[in-house]
Parts: sequence; C-alpha cells; structure tokens
Amino acid sequence: MDRPSQIIECEGLLLRRWRAGRDAAQAFRLIEESADHLLPWVPWVAEHSEERTRDFLERSEARWDSGEIYNYAVVEDGTPAGMCQSYRAEPGGWRLGYWLHPAATGRGIATRATAALVAEMFTLPDVEYLEILHDLANAPSAAVPRRLGFTEVRRERAPGPVAPPGSGVDVVWRLDRPRERI
Repeated sequence: MDRPSQIIECEGLLLRRWRAGRDAAQAFRLIEESADHLLPWVPWVAEHSEERTRDFLERSEARWDSGEIYNYAVVEDGTPAGMCQSYRAEPGGWRLGYWLHPAATGRGIATRATAALVAEMFTLPDVEYLEILHDLANAPSAAVPRRLGFTEVRRERAPGPVAPPGSGVDVVWRLDRPRERI
C-alpha cells in the first residue's frame, strides 16, 4: 500500500507525522493553548485532556499504518503550530482538515500546509480527488480551499452537534487529481 511521506517540507514549514511517544506533551499543550480559538468550530475540544490526546495519537499511529488517516504536526521554527490531516472519505476520495494555534493564524500557514498535503496526496495512485469540509460560518477555513483552486461542490447539513457559532451547514470543496500532460 502506498502512503504519503512521513515528513513533508514546504515553504518554511515542516509537516511531520505525529508520534504518540514523542509528541503527546506537545500536542496536548498545542490543543490546550488553542482551545478557546478552536471550540467554536470543533466540538471535541470541550472533551480535551492529556489522556484523550495520548489516545488520539495512539489511534492516529494505528490508523496511519492501516492507511485510513494521515495526521501531521504543522511545525514552524521547530515548534508545532497546528495540525493537518487527510482521511479516506470513500474509494478514490480523501478529505483534508487543518487547524492552527491562534498565534499562527493570518499568515498563510494553513494554506501552505494544505497545499503541501494536497501535492503529497496526489502522488498516491488511489487518490482521485480531495475534499475540504468546513462550517459555512467559518470564513477563515473557507479561504484555504478557495486559494488552492478547490471548487465548492455542495452544502450539506452538518452531522451531530453543532458548536454555538456554527451554521449547521457544511460546505464541501473538491479538487480533482490533475490530468497528466502528454
């Protein structure tokens, strides 16, 4: 089975695979410092704890090994500034997600990290398209797929509980694998 690189270098950033043993304390601190910033958009932050962070990283390692999901630390100047991931949505289709520490926002980091992940995922033979999904009310998240040339393909009711500022509507953006040039 083909997998993406565990380390991806891009424009002043490094994407590196999270490791439970090495990264649990850093990941917990990153989430802890970002909780107020993230809570409006990602409900899991309300249940955040050191144990849950460790469990998440352990599951992430197993799911990486099985080819289900690829979670990366977004590292700037040697320090994790956020996370990005890709996970299989359906055969041929993968979804991308990202979030940043509030001090890392507004500087193009999410766009650069996602662009690097897009390029890496399209090196894999079974990836036909990539999607990004975000709440309609989350304008900063919408800017990333727009900048990267994704096309809005649909809006759908958000599953499960919606965080207070959320609209309850998810916007789905898609980017198809580039055609080979002859």
